[in-house]
Amino acid sequence: MTTEQTLAPLRSTHSLPVVFGAGAAIGMLGGMIGLGGAEFRLPLLIGMFGFAALSAVILNKAMSLVVVVTALPARLAAVSFGDLGAHWGVAVNLLAGSLLGAWAGASWAVRMRSATLYKVLAALMVGMAAALVVSHTAAVGSLDLPGPVQMVAGVIAGFGIGVVAAIMGVAGGELLIPTIVLLFGTDIKLAGSLSLLVSLPTMLVAFARYSRDGSFAVIGANLRFAALMAGGSIAGALHGGLLLGVIPNIVLIPGLALILLISAVKVARHK
Repeated sequence: MTTEQTLAPLRSTHSLPVVFGAGAAIGMLGGMIGLGGAEFRLPLLIGMFGFAALSAVILNKAMSLVVVVTALPARLAAVSFGDLGAHWGVAVNLLAGSLLGAWAGASWAVRMRSATLYKVLAALMVGMAAALVVSHTAAVGSLDLPGPVQMVAGVIAGFGIGVVAAIMGVAGGELLIPTIVLLFGTDIKLAGSLSLLVSLPTMLVAFARYSRDGSFAVIGANLRFAALMAGGSIAGALHGGLLLGVIPNIVLIPGLALILLISAVKVARHK
């Protein structure tokens, strides 16, 4: 880790209701489109709560892990183990790439200068905004690739998603779900559950890599902050899920994409 990236255990001085409320707002945004909201939480950690880029990424990763672990039982209740078992090869195929990608992404993040990491995060936010619009406004069909080509494409896609998830501290569902539908032709409901099965070990690998550089100091210094914001995110996501369809996608998706683009500009300019 470079000197500039050394993590001082900065503590947030914001009141607990503000932290919980921010987490709930983020969770609600994500819940309305079926995601955890980590892509919206990251710029808030940097802009509102004042964490440096790498600290924000690691805190975001910790909270994303809590949200995924909480969401997994609910998703498994909605999709039978039989359906998941019949598609175990999809998860293994993507994990073959995403585990390597998560290790590589975390390794790159801890070695980047802070100024570089801010710009990389901004660029990834723009990419997330584009993925959000495409995946929620365009019909995603299957590519129907030959078996060996499909397997190679799955590993490559998994690697890229693992890198992005590690660098941004997100679960990666916004990228995994359309990838699973596109490459393997599963329905969207099954793809959501499979994405969680891929996300969990992928995040654990990124955590293992971050832990090698003493990067967890920021979590220890902000344990109550992280727990409260994660709790707010879970509560918000549950309420956001109840609002599915209340706001038309033609209004909601461009609005959320615009939020990400504005956040990207602010993060790129952050000093």
